[in-house]
Amino acid sequence: MYGLLRKYRGKIMELFTALVEQASSFLWDYLLLFLLVGTGIFFTIRLRGVQLRRFGEGFRRVFGGFTLRGKKAGHDGMSSFQALTTAIAAQVGTGNITGCATAVVSGGPGALFWVWVSAFFGMATIYAEAVLAQHYKTVENGRVTGGPAYYIRAAFKGRFGRVLAGIFSVLIILALGFMGNMVQSNSIGDAFANAFGLNRLLVGVIVAAIAAFIFLGGVQRIASVTEKIVPVMAAFYILGCLVILVMNARALPNTFAQIFVLAFDPQAMAGGVAGVTVQQAMRFGVARGLFSNEAGLGSTPHAHALAKVKQPQDQGAVAILGVFIDTFVVLTLTGLVLISSGLVPQGLTGTALTQAAFSQSFGAFGPIFIAICMFFFAFSTIIGWYFFGHTNFKALFGEKALPLYSLIVVVFILIGSTLKVDLVWAMADFFNGLMAIPNLLALLALSGVVAAIDRGQKK
Repeated sequence: MYGLLRKYRGKIMELFTALVEQASSFLWDYLLLFLLVGTGIFFTIRLRGVQLRRFGEGFRRVFGGFTLRGKKAGHDGMSSFQALTTAIAAQVGTGNITGCATAVVSGGPGALFWVWVSAFFGMATIYAEAVLAQHYKTVENGRVTGGPAYYIRAAFKGRFGRVLAGIFSVLIILALGFMGNMVQSNSIGDAFANAFGLNRLLVGVIVAAIAAFIFLGGVQRIASVTEKIVPVMAAFYILGCLVILVMNARALPNTFAQIFVLAFDPQAMAGGVAGVTVQQAMRFGVARGLFSNEAGLGSTPHAHALAKVKQPQDQGAVAILGVFIDTFVVLTLTGLVLISSGLVPQGLTGTALTQAAFSQSFGAFGPIFIAICMFFFAFSTIIGWYFFGHTNFKALFGEKALPLYSLIVVVFILIGSTLKVDLVWAMADFFNGLMAIPNLLALLALSGVVAAIDRGQKK
């Protein structure tokens, strides 16, 4: 039996990958593409363009008190900046490097335009998520906690609300704590294999060991690590991208032309990807945009719930800036580097495409630069996603079961480092889509609460 499994392992994996991809495509193409963007449009209108009105406020709150050595997080929560960096740690991950490359290859350069569209409306959605997370946060056993499971129960009373909240908790544990962290370790292993020729499993062991050390320190260590690593890693990557874009300055006008023209007519220009349709450009742009900034997904509210702020709308303004930094800055720079390099139609994908693009300007240092950035981006996401799953696992099974959760996450990190990338991305896409549904339903049901809080009225 074992011999047969080994013999047909490749075909079984291909079949399983195809099935997951079909299920994910149906979910995204016929439901979430409209539900996610529609929710963002709804909140943009109902909250009177909140992403524009409160952007300056969010900027001042984040950078007005910027520090790499904030106050120590405790049982009563964490600082607003620590909450944001924990959220960004989850947001700025492989979606900004590998995910962006996947979007541009599968949906053409025009996919980047749809990433921007979904992110703009997503800024209103994530504002609502953060406001509700703050409004419905609670204290359990002397510890502040919160997230979508709490406002889902508030939105839908009785048994239905409890069941829907439970479904969300299970899905986020699977989507982020388990499957999502497989994506992160997979991308780290791929990047280091390409750059240094290292064994993927060895890389997975190292990543899992470091992650386990941080997991053991609880929310205090997670907050301490993210507030230090996130600003530094983002600045390092942004600087590298800006250097390349200066070197590719002559190609930038055509790059922007491709983005805007191919968003609506993928076959209109040379350099477009053959066979790409407008729906594909939208589908991959929105999907990769969500995977990157997580607006509407229901993940980042777990971090924003712990922020110590005077009123919920304060953290909502901060959350808006998280999507802006993740998508309009970091992911956009990746997309511009990829498209201006001219490598998109040449058959490369994922991390290999991004490394090739950076190699054109940085030479042999290109793959190394991406490998270093990938490690910090993906590792910070592992920390953030572990924390989000941790909150829901504890709610479902109690604090005594948390060592089991930590062990399973570490095992999935190891497994993910060696799996075929197509399967990992397909599974992550599918579970991300599923977990977004109960969160979005609760957001829409509580839109009146969000609007009242935004106006400064107690609800």
